[in-house]
Amino acid sequence: MTDATELAYLDLVDAAAAVAAKRVSSRELTEALIARIERWQPHVNAFTSFEPEAALLAADRADASEPTRPLHGVPLAHKDMFYAAGKVVSCGSALRADWVATETATVLERLEAAGQIRLGALGMAEFAYGVTGHNSHFGHARNPWNPERITGGSSSGSGVAVAAGLSFAALGSDTGGSVRLPAHFCGVTGLKTTLGLVSRANAMPLSSTLDTIGPLARSARDLRLIMRLVAGPDPLDGETGEPWREDDRPASAMTIGVPTSFYVEDLDADVASAFQQAIETFRSLGCRIVSVDLPDEALLSSAALIALGAEAAALHRRNLAERPELYGEQTRARLINGFGYSGVQYVDALRGRGPALARRIEHMGACDAVIAPIARFPAPPIADTDVGARFDGVVAAVSALMRPVNYLGLPAIALPAGLSRDGLPIGVQVMGRPFNDPALLTLGEAFQSATDHHRRRPPDPS
Repeated sequence: MTDATELAYLDLVDAAAAVAAKRVSSRELTEALIARIERWQPHVNAFTSFEPEAALLAADRADASEPTRPLHGVPLAHKDMFYAAGKVVSCGSALRADWVATETATVLERLEAAGQIRLGALGMAEFAYGVTGHNSHFGHARNPWNPERITGGSSSGSGVAVAAGLSFAALGSDTGGSVRLPAHFCGVTGLKTTLGLVSRANAMPLSSTLDTIGPLARSARDLRLIMRLVAGPDPLDGETGEPWREDDRPASAMTIGVPTSFYVEDLDADVASAFQQAIETFRSLGCRIVSVDLPDEALLSSAALIALGAEAAALHRRNLAERPELYGEQTRARLINGFGYSGVQYVDALRGRGPALARRIEHMGACDAVIAPIARFPAPPIADTDVGARFDGVVAAVSALMRPVNYLGLPAIALPAGLSRDGLPIGVQVMGRPFNDPALLTLGEAFQSATDHHRRRPPDPS
């Protein structure tokens, strides 16, 4: 296999297997991605830092050694919020434009131990506090399907890089939809993990109550490979404790709930059609499909916004007071909004999580998962989503279906489910029970065995 484009669009599992079997060298894979990055970066702005020379040296070292590790010689890039000792980690901000990390994030250490090669760092919303992909410091990320459209955020570069064939997979974070939204708008597969399953040690914090780390990739099969490597207890993160445990049931043994309200309201016609087709695909795979009433979703979304707003404002309070000019207008506006929540509101939001999770599990009944749209519409234009009189409404509309899962700490997989009439990706999310991430991957793998939405590629840049 020598065609660079086909090499760049290998699944992560297949790329790793090809290197392990010495059918492809690490240098060949790395050169293929470097060539695509050099071509695509001016059009989509996926990377904040790019290290081709170092990547090629690492590839040559990998080729000179025995391929015994799961990701031996596979080049990857990740969101620029994971600390890497000796590297500038900007977190998408001017405040940290020259900040050099002294520690390395546990998730990066685990991937490096598995043999990955670093390509650079991927763009993100400033301090991960944005749902559109805007960034006034490094430039907005641009959707590879249409550069005038948003990518979704905050893991914007991660979604773009996987969609455009610039990285075989990429880590992101999901505090209020930041893995699932780029997956939806860019047409890739992503996993919002159960809170406490993946270590957050030495990753930039935003909201200690809601932050989770998860991968984006071409397929659910690729996500499983990443999760087997990064999930599990970490003494540096006291929130972790559960190891990765596979669920051996086939998709045909699982029950999927379809919400009767909230998630199915006011959908764009193309999104509604893709959602219904996804339900029918799962039905054809033998899944039992039932209706499910989830009565608290709007309240959960509001509680999540309070927790996020208050915690983010507290985290940035000093810098907002001393150096407000270093924040972008969009991020500064959202952070300042967080000071409007009272201590009583914040405590009530936290106290409500346990009872709300119990109600969610009760209302799910026998369901293993619940399927829903990710957003009510395909990617809107960048120009329509900037700071202005409509800004708060835009943020709320883009992330409207995201936050209940974050508030409850539950897992959700984002799956490509079709294209709109304008050729823009549409995704669905399948939301699970606590620590049942493996079952979601099984459902995703089954769905992708019956569809080819995840195989579609954006048009080459003109």
